[in-house]
Amino acid sequence: MTGPASGRAAGGENPFVRFGMHGEPGTDEFWAAARTPASVPADGGDGWCTVFLWRGSSAAIDFESWSEPVPLLRWEGTDCWYAEVRMPARLRVTYRFVADGAAFADPFNPVGAGGDRSIAATPDAPAQPHWPVIGAEDILPVPAARLRWNSERLGGRRTVRVHPAGGGGPVVLLLDGDDWLYLHPAMTAFDSAVAAGEMPPVTLVFLPAKDRAAEFGCRPELWEAVRDELLPLVAESGVPADPDRLVVAGQSLGGLSALYAALEFPVLVSRIACQSASFWWTPEAMESADPLGGPVGGAVAARLREHPGLSGLRAAFDVGEHETRMLPHCELAETLAERAGATVRVSRSASGHDRAGWRHALLRDVAWALA
Repeated sequence: MTGPASGRAAGGENPFVRFGMHGEPGTDEFWAAARTPASVPADGGDGWCTVFLWRGSSAAIDFESWSEPVPLLRWEGTDCWYAEVRMPARLRVTYRFVADGAAFADPFNPVGAGGDRSIAATPDAPAQPHWPVIGAEDILPVPAARLRWNSERLGGRRTVRVHPAGGGGPVVLLLDGDDWLYLHPAMTAFDSAVAAGEMPPVTLVFLPAKDRAAEFGCRPELWEAVRDELLPLVAESGVPADPDRLVVAGQSLGGLSALYAALEFPVLVSRIACQSASFWWTPEAMESADPLGGPVGGAVAARLREHPGLSGLRAAFDVGEHETRMLPHCELAETLAERAGATVRVSRSASGHDRAGWRHALLRDVAWALA
């Protein structure tokens, strides 16, 4: 749903009034009070109509996975650009404005995710306790402890941050660790969850990826390196940690890699938390014009069907309820893991394929894996 291309809305009405914004659009008074995104119930009572504002030149809204880009429309020759976007019930989504070839966070939205992204949530999206509101200009806190990992198995050097939440405990290995350091404040959120008694003290290990497609595919090199190089480095670091009690948390390809590790390295990995895992993956899928169009459950489903037993595995699976093409792949992997004997938890988040929607599941499912 979009507003008029130019001029006033039908009947000469100011289209922003119904979103609680008054004053003549484009005036200083209007901009001083502007706060978006703002939502009202959509016509017909199904979902929400949400308005976004941009001040300046022509721009478009770039949503993360949920929607194609939405062009903004200009209001009566002013510097006010806007779009009315139809959103489904229960959605939390990351977005940014793209103008003149550059990306920007929403200047009228206080909820940021990194320097050039913002987060929108429909009024019925569930709360995400423990995750603080972080503006696009805020610098996220990072753990003081850092390890220089020069991996012989993987090649190259990488910096791995380590944080003992609540004094430290079982190791929680966060795949795509840089996202959880610099886009979403996982260190702060885990500290809060531990302080609230919702999970035991843990030691967070933020593992950055150098080549996600290569490292998170169903290959052993990453997990051999974690076992033989990274975890001994953590144990020798002086940071309180229990590497023998390990939870692997991953999203998308990281979630695929977490389950792969549990299947192929069961002594190392027996607790996993997977959000929107890429269970469509096969060795050929990444080169396909339609990666999700292959066999349901991909290579992992084939491996699960022949697995002798997973009675030692605790596996939490979550996927966005708006990821319609992901759902069959995830549902089959969840079912096969449970049939193989794993203790399984299944949930659905109010999101698409989007880290903003995975945040609550990350905390909840890590706590469950350690229960």
